[in-house]
Amino acid sequence: MDQLVRSEKYSPYRFFSAERWAEFRADTPLTLTAEEVERLRSLQDRVDLDEVRRIYLTLSRLLSAHVETSQLLFRQRQSFFNAGEVRKTPFIIGMAGSVAVGKSTTARLLKELMRRWPSSPKVDLITTDGFLHPNEVLRREGLMERKGFPDSYDVGGLLRFLSAIKSGEAHVRAPVYSHLTYDVVPGQFVTIDRPDILIFEGLNVLQPRDLPKDGKYVPFLSDFFDFSIFIDADENLIHDWYIARFMRLRETAFRDTQSFFHRYSQLSEDAAQAIAEGLWQNINLKNLRENILPTRPRADLILRKGADHLIEEVALRKL
Repeated sequence: MDQLVRSEKYSPYRFFSAERWAEFRADTPLTLTAEEVERLRSLQDRVDLDEVRRIYLTLSRLLSAHVETSQLLFRQRQSFFNAGEVRKTPFIIGMAGSVAVGKSTTARLLKELMRRWPSSPKVDLITTDGFLHPNEVLRREGLMERKGFPDSYDVGGLLRFLSAIKSGEAHVRAPVYSHLTYDVVPGQFVTIDRPDILIFEGLNVLQPRDLPKDGKYVPFLSDFFDFSIFIDADENLIHDWYIARFMRLRETAFRDTQSFFHRYSQLSEDAAQAIAEGLWQNINLKNLRENILPTRPRADLILRKGADHLIEEVALRKL
Protein backbone atom coordinates (compact mmCIF):
# COMPACT_ATOMS: atom_id res chain seq x y z
CA MET A 1 0.00 0.00 0.00
CA ASP A 2 1.93 2.88 -1.42
CA GLN A 3 1.46 5.50 1.31
CA LEU A 4 1.34 3.27 4.39
CA VAL A 5 4.46 2.59 6.44
CA ARG A 6 5.09 -1.14 6.03
CA SER A 7 7.65 -1.65 8.78
CA GLU A 8 6.13 -3.79 11.52
CA LYS A 9 8.00 -1.59 14.01
CA TYR A 10 6.41 1.69 12.97
CA SER A 11 3.22 0.91 11.05
CA PRO A 12 -0.09 0.78 12.94
CA TYR A 13 -1.07 -2.08 10.59
CA ARG A 14 -0.24 -5.73 10.07
CA PHE A 15 -0.15 -6.72 6.40
CA PHE A 16 -1.36 -10.02 4.95
CA SER A 17 -1.42 -11.44 1.45
CA ALA A 18 -4.83 -12.67 0.34
CA GLU A 19 -3.59 -16.25 0.66
CA ARG A 20 -2.33 -15.74 4.21
CA TRP A 21 -5.52 -13.91 5.18
CA ALA A 22 -7.63 -16.83 3.88
CA GLU A 23 -5.97 -19.17 6.38
CA PHE A 24 -7.65 -17.36 9.28
CA ARG A 25 -11.18 -18.27 8.23
CA ALA A 26 -10.87 -21.49 10.29
CA ASP A 27 -14.19 -23.32 10.28
CA THR A 28 -16.33 -20.32 9.32
CA PRO A 29 -19.10 -21.82 7.16
CA LEU A 30 -19.76 -20.69 3.61
CA THR A 31 -23.44 -19.76 3.68
CA LEU A 32 -23.74 -18.10 0.27
CA THR A 33 -24.34 -19.79 -3.08
CA ALA A 34 -22.80 -18.82 -6.41
CA GLU A 35 -26.18 -17.48 -7.53
CA GLU A 36 -26.47 -15.29 -4.46
CA VAL A 37 -22.99 -13.86 -4.95
CA GLU A 38 -23.85 -13.09 -8.57
CA ARG A 39 -26.96 -11.24 -7.41
CA LEU A 40 -25.08 -9.26 -4.78
CA ARG A 41 -22.11 -8.13 -6.83
CA SER A 42 -22.07 -4.81 -8.66
CA LEU A 43 -21.50 -4.21 -12.35
CA GLN A 44 -17.89 -4.95 -13.40
CA ASP A 45 -17.03 -6.51 -10.01
CA ARG A 46 -15.52 -9.98 -10.44
CA VAL A 47 -16.13 -11.31 -6.94
CA ASP A 48 -17.21 -14.97 -6.85
CA LEU A 49 -17.43 -17.83 -4.36
CA ASP A 50 -13.66 -18.31 -4.38
CA GLU A 51 -13.21 -14.66 -3.38
CA VAL A 52 -15.80 -15.08 -0.63
CA ARG A 53 -13.82 -18.04 0.70
CA ARG A 54 -10.46 -16.24 0.41
CA ILE A 55 -11.42 -12.90 1.91
CA TYR A 56 -14.91 -12.53 3.27
CA LEU A 57 -15.16 -15.62 5.48
CA THR A 58 -12.10 -14.48 7.42
CA LEU A 59 -13.52 -10.96 7.62
CA SER A 60 -16.85 -12.33 8.81
CA ARG A 61 -15.05 -14.29 11.55
CA LEU A 62 -13.07 -11.21 12.61
CA LEU A 63 -16.19 -9.04 12.76
CA SER A 64 -18.00 -11.70 14.77
CA ALA A 65 -15.25 -11.48 17.40
CA HIS A 66 -15.49 -7.68 17.47
CA VAL A 67 -19.28 -7.73 17.81
CA GLU A 68 -19.18 -10.28 20.63
CA THR A 69 -16.52 -8.30 22.48
CA SER A 70 -18.49 -5.08 22.05
CA GLN A 71 -21.64 -6.68 23.40
CA LEU A 72 -19.75 -8.07 26.39
CA LEU A 73 -18.27 -4.67 27.18
CA PHE A 74 -21.73 -3.10 26.91
CA ARG A 75 -23.16 -5.59 29.42
CA GLN A 76 -20.22 -5.06 31.78
CA ARG A 77 -20.74 -1.30 31.67
CA GLN A 78 -24.41 -1.76 32.49
CA SER A 79 -23.40 -3.83 35.51
CA PHE A 80 -20.68 -1.36 36.52
CA PHE A 81 -23.11 1.56 36.61
CA ASN A 82 -25.94 -0.53 38.09
CA ALA A 83 -27.98 0.42 35.05
CA GLY A 84 -31.48 -0.88 34.65
CA GLU A 85 -33.04 -1.59 31.30
CA VAL A 86 -30.89 0.09 28.65
CA ARG A 87 -31.57 0.29 24.93
CA LYS A 88 -29.55 -2.00 22.71
CA THR A 89 -26.56 -0.26 21.15
CA PRO A 90 -26.02 -1.39 17.55
CA PHE A 91 -22.55 -2.26 16.29
CA ILE A 92 -21.81 0.15 13.41
CA ILE A 93 -19.39 -0.65 10.60
CA GLY A 94 -18.25 2.27 8.45
CA MET A 95 -17.12 1.51 4.90
CA ALA A 96 -15.28 4.03 2.72
CA GLY A 97 -13.52 4.15 -0.65
CA SER A 98 -13.63 5.66 -4.11
CA VAL A 99 -16.39 5.38 -6.68
CA ALA A 100 -16.17 2.20 -8.78
CA VAL A 101 -13.88 0.43 -6.28
CA GLY A 102 -16.50 -2.07 -5.10
CA LYS A 103 -17.82 -0.71 -1.79
CA SER A 104 -21.40 -1.69 -2.54
CA THR A 105 -20.51 -5.30 -3.35
CA THR A 106 -18.43 -5.63 -0.18
CA ALA A 107 -21.19 -4.10 1.95
CA ARG A 108 -23.88 -6.39 0.53
CA LEU A 109 -21.72 -9.50 0.89
CA LEU A 110 -20.89 -8.69 4.50
CA LYS A 111 -24.53 -8.01 5.30
CA GLU A 112 -25.57 -11.42 3.96
CA LEU A 113 -22.73 -13.27 5.67
CA MET A 114 -23.30 -11.62 9.04
CA ARG A 115 -27.06 -12.05 9.10
CA ARG A 116 -26.47 -15.80 8.67
CA TRP A 117 -24.31 -16.13 11.76
CA PRO A 118 -25.64 -18.75 14.24
CA SER A 119 -26.97 -15.92 16.44
CA SER A 120 -29.05 -14.61 13.46
CA PRO A 121 -28.38 -10.92 14.12
CA LYS A 122 -30.47 -8.23 12.49
CA VAL A 123 -28.16 -6.51 9.98
CA ASP A 124 -29.07 -3.37 8.04
CA LEU A 125 -27.22 -1.45 5.34
CA ILE A 126 -27.41 2.28 4.63
CA THR A 127 -25.48 4.32 2.08
CA THR A 128 -24.77 8.02 2.45
CA ASP A 129 -26.24 8.80 -1.00
CA GLY A 130 -29.62 9.66 0.51
CA PHE A 131 -27.96 12.34 2.62
CA LEU A 132 -26.69 14.25 -0.39
CA HIS A 133 -28.31 17.64 -0.76
CA PRO A 134 -31.05 17.53 -3.45
CA ASN A 135 -29.91 18.58 -6.92
CA GLU A 136 -31.97 21.75 -6.61
CA VAL A 137 -29.91 22.80 -3.60
CA LEU A 138 -26.62 21.75 -5.20
CA ARG A 139 -27.39 23.80 -8.31
CA ARG A 140 -28.35 26.81 -6.24
CA GLU A 141 -25.14 26.57 -4.22
CA GLY A 142 -22.97 25.86 -7.28
CA LEU A 143 -22.08 22.37 -6.02
CA MET A 144 -23.30 20.09 -8.81
CA GLU A 145 -19.71 19.67 -9.97
CA ARG A 146 -18.77 18.72 -6.40
CA LYS A 147 -21.42 16.06 -5.90
CA GLY A 148 -19.91 13.42 -3.64
CA PHE A 149 -17.49 15.90 -2.03
CA PRO A 150 -17.94 16.44 1.73
CA ASP A 151 -19.69 19.79 1.27
CA SER A 152 -22.40 18.22 -0.92
CA TYR A 153 -23.85 16.23 2.01
CA ASP A 154 -26.28 17.15 4.75
CA VAL A 155 -23.71 16.55 7.49
CA GLY A 156 -26.17 17.49 10.21
CA GLY A 157 -28.62 14.91 8.90
CA LEU A 158 -25.90 12.26 8.79
CA LEU A 159 -24.86 12.96 12.38
CA ARG A 160 -28.46 13.00 13.66
CA PHE A 161 -29.13 9.66 11.94
CA LEU A 162 -26.06 7.94 13.37
CA SER A 163 -26.64 9.43 16.82
CA ALA A 164 -30.20 8.10 16.84
CA ILE A 165 -29.06 4.66 15.70
CA LYS A 166 -26.28 4.51 18.30
CA SER A 167 -28.73 5.60 20.99
CA GLY A 168 -30.92 2.62 20.22
CA GLU A 169 -33.86 4.66 18.97
CA ALA A 170 -36.61 2.84 17.09
CA HIS A 171 -37.80 3.59 13.55
CA VAL A 172 -34.99 5.94 12.49
CA ARG A 173 -35.56 7.25 8.98
CA ALA A 174 -32.96 7.77 6.25
CA PRO A 175 -33.74 9.54 2.94
CA VAL A 176 -33.80 7.53 -0.28
CA TYR A 177 -31.59 8.26 -3.29
CA SER A 178 -32.35 7.27 -6.88
CA HIS A 179 -29.39 6.39 -9.08
CA LEU A 180 -31.78 6.56 -12.02
CA THR A 181 -32.73 10.20 -11.52
CA TYR A 182 -29.41 11.00 -9.79
CA ASP A 183 -31.25 12.76 -6.97
CA VAL A 184 -32.77 12.36 -3.54
CA VAL A 185 -36.37 11.10 -3.84
CA PRO A 186 -38.71 13.67 -2.21
CA GLY A 187 -40.75 12.26 0.65
CA GLN A 188 -39.30 8.75 0.49
CA PHE A 189 -37.45 7.18 3.39
CA VAL A 190 -36.12 3.83 4.55
CA THR A 191 -36.69 3.00 8.22
CA ILE A 192 -34.01 1.40 10.37
CA ASP A 193 -35.41 -0.18 13.52
CA ARG A 194 -32.80 -1.07 16.15
CA PRO A 195 -30.53 -3.44 14.23
CA ASP A 196 -27.84 -5.49 15.92
CA ILE A 197 -25.39 -4.37 13.22
CA LEU A 198 -25.51 -1.46 10.81
CA ILE A 199 -23.21 -1.17 7.79
CA PHE A 200 -22.82 2.49 6.86
CA GLU A 201 -21.27 2.85 3.41
CA GLY A 202 -20.13 5.97 1.56
CA LEU A 203 -17.30 7.86 -0.08
CA ASN A 204 -16.36 10.10 2.80
CA VAL A 205 -17.59 8.39 5.96
CA LEU A 206 -14.11 8.55 7.52
CA GLN A 207 -13.73 12.27 6.74
CA PRO A 208 -12.84 14.45 9.75
CA ARG A 209 -14.07 18.01 10.17
CA ASP A 210 -12.29 21.22 11.09
CA LEU A 211 -11.62 21.34 14.82
CA PRO A 212 -12.79 24.36 16.84
CA LYS A 213 -10.15 26.49 18.52
CA ASP A 214 -12.13 26.71 21.77
CA GLY A 215 -12.08 22.97 22.46
CA LYS A 216 -15.81 22.40 21.99
CA TYR A 217 -16.91 18.93 20.94
CA VAL A 218 -17.22 18.52 17.18
CA PRO A 219 -18.57 15.08 16.23
CA PHE A 220 -17.23 13.13 13.25
CA LEU A 221 -19.26 10.41 11.54
CA SER A 222 -16.53 7.95 12.49
CA ASP A 223 -17.12 8.71 16.19
CA PHE A 224 -20.14 6.43 15.91
CA PHE A 225 -18.28 3.53 14.25
CA ASP A 226 -17.19 0.41 16.10
CA PHE A 227 -15.16 -0.80 13.11
CA SER A 228 -14.17 0.80 9.80
CA ILE A 229 -13.18 -0.62 6.42
CA PHE A 230 -11.50 1.12 3.47
CA ILE A 231 -11.70 -0.45 0.00
CA ASP A 232 -8.48 0.48 -1.76
CA ALA A 233 -6.87 0.19 -5.21
CA ASP A 234 -4.37 2.03 -7.36
CA GLU A 235 -6.00 5.14 -8.83
CA ASN A 236 -5.15 4.05 -12.38
CA LEU A 237 -7.11 0.83 -11.83
CA ILE A 238 -10.05 2.74 -10.36
CA HIS A 239 -9.96 5.00 -13.40
CA ASP A 240 -10.20 2.01 -15.73
CA TRP A 241 -13.05 0.49 -13.71
CA TYR A 242 -14.94 3.78 -13.66
CA ILE A 243 -14.64 4.27 -17.42
CA ALA A 244 -15.63 0.65 -18.13
CA ARG A 245 -18.65 0.97 -15.84
CA PHE A 246 -19.72 4.23 -17.45
CA MET A 247 -19.51 2.74 -20.93
CA ARG A 248 -21.44 -0.35 -19.80
CA LEU A 249 -24.15 1.78 -18.22
CA ARG A 250 -24.36 3.76 -21.45
CA GLU A 251 -25.60 0.55 -23.07
CA THR A 252 -27.95 -0.37 -20.22
CA ALA A 253 -29.32 1.91 -17.48
CA PHE A 254 -28.61 5.16 -19.35
CA ARG A 255 -30.98 4.06 -22.12
CA ASP A 256 -33.92 4.55 -19.76
CA THR A 257 -35.52 7.86 -20.72
CA GLN A 258 -35.98 8.65 -17.02
CA SER A 259 -32.25 8.39 -16.40
CA PHE A 260 -30.40 11.60 -15.52
CA PHE A 261 -27.64 10.35 -17.85
CA HIS A 262 -29.93 9.35 -20.73
CA ARG A 263 -28.34 11.96 -22.98
CA TYR A 264 -25.03 10.10 -22.83
CA SER A 265 -26.60 6.98 -24.36
CA GLN A 266 -27.24 8.99 -27.53
CA LEU A 267 -23.60 9.92 -28.02
CA SER A 268 -21.05 8.14 -30.14
CA GLU A 269 -18.68 5.82 -28.30
CA ASP A 270 -15.79 8.28 -28.66
CA ALA A 271 -17.90 11.19 -27.39
CA ALA A 272 -19.17 9.12 -24.43
CA GLN A 273 -15.60 8.06 -23.63
CA ALA A 274 -14.56 11.72 -23.58
CA ILE A 275 -17.43 12.59 -21.23
CA ALA A 276 -16.49 9.75 -18.88
CA GLU A 277 -12.85 10.88 -18.85
CA GLY A 278 -13.92 14.41 -18.04
CA LEU A 279 -16.15 13.30 -15.17
CA TRP A 280 -13.32 11.20 -13.80
CA GLN A 281 -10.62 13.87 -14.06
CA ASN A 282 -12.67 16.84 -12.92
CA ILE A 283 -14.82 15.28 -10.20
CA ASN A 284 -14.05 11.75 -9.10
CA LEU A 285 -10.25 11.78 -9.23
CA LYS A 286 -10.16 15.17 -7.53
CA ASN A 287 -12.46 13.90 -4.77
CA LEU A 288 -10.37 10.75 -4.38
CA ARG A 289 -7.11 12.66 -3.97
CA GLU A 290 -8.41 15.54 -1.85
CA ASN A 291 -10.94 13.84 0.41
CA ILE A 292 -11.20 10.06 0.18
CA LEU A 293 -7.64 8.73 0.03
CA PRO A 294 -6.42 10.89 2.93
CA THR A 295 -8.92 9.06 5.17
CA ARG A 296 -7.46 5.62 4.40
CA PRO A 297 -5.07 5.55 7.39
CA ARG A 298 -8.05 6.10 9.71
CA ALA A 299 -9.58 2.72 8.82
CA ASP A 300 -9.33 -0.36 11.03
CA LEU A 301 -9.08 -2.62 7.98
CA ILE A 302 -7.92 -1.91 4.43
CA LEU A 303 -8.80 -4.25 1.57
CA ARG A 304 -6.44 -3.63 -1.34
CA LYS A 305 -7.61 -4.72 -4.80
CA GLY A 306 -5.53 -5.73 -7.79
CA ALA A 307 -6.08 -5.36 -11.52
CA ASP A 308 -8.56 -8.25 -11.60
CA HIS A 309 -10.80 -6.44 -9.06
CA LEU A 310 -10.00 -9.11 -6.45
CA ILE A 311 -8.42 -8.48 -3.04
CA GLU A 312 -4.65 -9.04 -3.13
CA GLU A 313 -3.63 -7.63 0.26
CA VAL A 314 -5.22 -6.90 3.62
CA ALA A 315 -4.00 -4.43 6.25
CA LEU A 316 -5.42 -4.80 9.77
CA ARG A 317 -4.83 -2.17 12.42
CA LYS A 318 -2.93 -3.45 15.43
CA LEU A 319 -4.77 -3.49 18.73
